[in-house]
Amino acid sequence: MKRYIEVCNEKLGMVPNVILANATDPERLKNFVNFYNRLMVKEGHLSKLEREMIAVVVSSYNKCFYCVVAHGAAVRQLSKNPILGDQLSINYKSAKLNKRQKLMLDFSVKLTESPHKIENLDRETLRKNRFTEEEILEIVEITSFFNMSNRIASGTDMKPNEQYHTMNRE
Repeated sequence: MKRYIEVCNEKLGMVPNVILANATDPERLKNFVNFYNRLMVKEGHLSKLEREMIAVVVSSYNKCFYCVVAHGAAVRQLSKNPILGDQLSINYKSAKLNKRQKLMLDFSVKLTESPHKIENLDRETLRKNRFTEEEILEIVEITSFFNMSNRIASGTDMKPNEQYHTMNRE
């Protein structure tokens, strides 16, 4: 895991505070990194931008300062749009989203706000709009992961690295 921290520093010019917070327990760090990388870094069924959009919107609904700022920077980078991350974090419905993105984020928000109200009709709406079963599962996994991570970050008063605030703004 020491090498992972070095790679973060090389790629980002910093070590994200979420990594430092988990580094106090090597097993916890390993588990976090493995699950996070499987959902957010490795090739998946959703695009990396779609995954980061879910992270920002879910984190916004949970008012998670760390994740909104950190993943907002990733949205800016991947979309090459310096304001999209902010739009998603304040009110995703104000952003210029395509139908696919809007449906995906609507589902993520419903799963975040009232998971007990998710019905087959919600999944069927995604299917009718060409989401595959694998993509739907990824939406559920990423939404769930960020609901958990947001609570850990908020519960431990985790602050975003200052660098995230200015990344990819031009």
